[in-house]
Amino acid sequence: MKAKVPYLDRIWRVRDSIGLPDGVPPDAAFERLAPLFATRGTSCEVTGDTLTYNKDNPAAQDKLATFTSGTLRVERSGGGARLDYDVGSAALLLCFLAPLLFLAFAQLAVLANALHGPQVEEARSEGAAGEEAEEPGELHWIDRMLGAPAPEAKDQEDEEEDEDEGRHSPTPGYVLAGIFAAVYLVGRFLEPWLLKRTFRKALEGELEPARTAGHQYENHDEADARAARLVDATRRGEDLGKPRG
Repeated sequence: MKAKVPYLDRIWRVRDSIGLPDGVPPDAAFERLAPLFATRGTSCEVTGDTLTYNKDNPAAQDKLATFTSGTLRVERSGGGARLDYDVGSAALLLCFLAPLLFLAFAQLAVLANALHGPQVEEARSEGAAGEEAEEPGELHWIDRMLGAPAPEAKDQEDEEEDEDEGRHSPTPGYVLAGIFAAVYLVGRFLEPWLLKRTFRKALEGELEPARTAGHQYENHDEADARAARLVDATRRGEDLGKPRG
């Protein structure tokens, strides 16, 4: 996820910045963001004005679950300051690759039909010839007097089913590719907006650590203690990859 490929990494990476709210000094920015990194499975390192984090198998309730790794940097310019961030998402990358995979499956189905089509058509022709030889005849006059229905010829629907028999349909592959392409396009625009809103709320002091009854996160005291350690780390520059005992 850290590979740097010009323009290509925009598929799964988001780079943006947000101005610090009035009254929030640059030194306090990471303190406001601490609740976002006080979750189980999160490791982060603060070095000067830069915070690097990584999330290992985050829970769905984690506000940064989509973007599992990244770098945040406080930049001072003139009379103000801003938070620059560069984050990556494995989920976006998978959603981008999934349509390509299903399109490949669809093309394999088309190729299989092209390769085996002649044999299938030949077998179908032989079967059709046999069916023509077994065409139902007319009813006996006694059966007609008794009101018996005439033998039905093979309807068009059955003939279409026979035509499709032995062929591989690429339609499911195209449908799934379209679904995942739509998911990626929605997520590529929606998730960065949600991320920026989350950072803004955290910097304004309106964000609380996510808590779950299922204990997917640390208990309240442990989460608060971890957030406090992150606040201390912003002043000293410390690796928080492993929780303290």
